[in-house]
Amino acid sequence: MKLDPEHPPGSDDYYLGIALAVRRKANCTGNRVAAVIVKNKRVISTGYNGVPEGMKNCLAGGCLRCSNPNGQFPTGTAYDLCICVHAEQNALLAAARFGIAVEGAHMYVTMQPCFGCAKELVQAKISKVSYLHPWVPTDVDPVMDKAKKAEYEKILAKFNIEHLDSFQDPVASWAVTSMRNLLPPPAVKAKRAHKKKV
Repeated sequence: MKLDPEHPPGSDDYYLGIALAVRRKANCTGNRVAAVIVKNKRVISTGYNGVPEGMKNCLAGGCLRCSNPNGQFPTGTAYDLCICVHAEQNALLAAARFGIAVEGAHMYVTMQPCFGCAKELVQAKISKVSYLHPWVPTDVDPVMDKAKKAEYEKILAKFNIEHLDSFQDPVASWAVTSMRNLLPPPAVKAKRAHKKKV
């Protein structure tokens, strides 16, 4: 997305840009995600991922799974222990709290909805989902991996879904765990910087 004062952004750039701004509030040690629900060309609800209201923030150690003491929860496990609420869920719940109907709405989300959120979007009758970063269910067991992907595709077939792959995320390495893990640890960066000064 490039700023051009002569030409206002298209709908996708505009609403995904709002989602990126909302995502700045995400409070999770994992993927940082935001969702924006649009109906009749109006934003009707937003949400970002983090712990339920009134609880200790994830980044402050509020979620046991996310703090992952001693690395006891391998990637992709113990989601039933995680107390964080996903961005899509928070957007749907905020709309419900204020009595705003979401049926037929379009959701913009910074990451493709997970298995659980996708089911909830179908149930809420969201008609279209546009996402920035892809997400696919996985399992170490090849048979279960194939089954998860097949079931996930069944759910996605219930609404229109599109990957906004031409949109550039300026802080993807902050927001997406798999991209963050590609960066050297902060201590390594600090040592390199220190060596250059000496």
